[in-house]
Amino acid sequence: MEANLSGFNIDAPRWDQCTFLGRVKHFFNITDPRTVFVSEQELDLAKVLVEKSRMGVVPPGTQLEQLLYAKKLYDSAFHPDTGEKMNVIGRMSFQVPGGMIITGFMLQFYRTMPAVIFWQWVNQSFNALVNYTNRNAAFPTSLRQMALSYFTATTTAVATAVGMNMWTKKAPPLVGRWVPFAAVAAANCVNIPMMRQQELIQGICVKDRNQNELGRSQRAAAVGITQVVISRITMAAPGMILLPVIMERLEKLHLMKKVKMLHAPLQVLLSGCFLLFMVPVACGLFPQECELPVSYLEPELQDTIKAKYGEHVPYVYFNKGL
Repeated sequence: MEANLSGFNIDAPRWDQCTFLGRVKHFFNITDPRTVFVSEQELDLAKVLVEKSRMGVVPPGTQLEQLLYAKKLYDSAFHPDTGEKMNVIGRMSFQVPGGMIITGFMLQFYRTMPAVIFWQWVNQSFNALVNYTNRNAAFPTSLRQMALSYFTATTTAVATAVGMNMWTKKAPPLVGRWVPFAAVAAANCVNIPMMRQQELIQGICVKDRNQNELGRSQRAAAVGITQVVISRITMAAPGMILLPVIMERLEKLHLMKKVKMLHAPLQVLLSGCFLLFMVPVACGLFPQECELPVSYLEPELQDTIKAKYGEHVPYVYFNKGL
């Protein structure tokens, strides 16, 4: 077993990343919320084991299951570019416990203006930390950029929520319950591009199939960021669209009318159920390693690639981020 493990490629995906199901399985593994509760010491030991495996030095007695679990912990807690341990709240594995609390309370307390403003602010603060934690390390984000992104996204979310709340006052109650989702979707369209604006300005590194760098492309950056925005909105959509319908019906039941204090905890719990499945599904919508035809890139970059490789490089590849 040890001889076999010494040549084991720990960075090779366990599931086919060219298929949607394979990507979902991959993200189910690394966004597992249980990894949030793993001790710092165990995470550090997992990192050591992963790094040793990469060097081809597997400790005697190590089993395949131990290596796979160590890689799961490593992927969930350490930044893929820098190898640094990420803060707990910003990890994708914290999306379920963190997101369920915020989403549940946003959906519960949507009637009063102070509550709307407070919970939209909390949600955007959470999103800003997640975006910063999972940022592309090749593009350092300045404090000014982070502050501007945070302020713009929060203002957009609050303005959307407040404006739609006023607009839907005479609408059916269910319509008012959908206001938080509209605010979240609008804020995502602002927050993510703002936080990753350097990629749009400078372009993102594109490579050939053999990982040879070919140049930087702003068009590729725009594609990657658009996919991330779609994924984040999809992540929130089922819970924030279907849960209000469910709660609208449940609150008409005699038991629910008697125990109103249980409404908020129930929404939090149901939000968690939605997110448990939607986080990996949304992350798996698009391949992590994007593929673009050379013909889609900027004309000058196309010319550079064709001058060097001719027609032998029909596609370029890049990491879209999360």
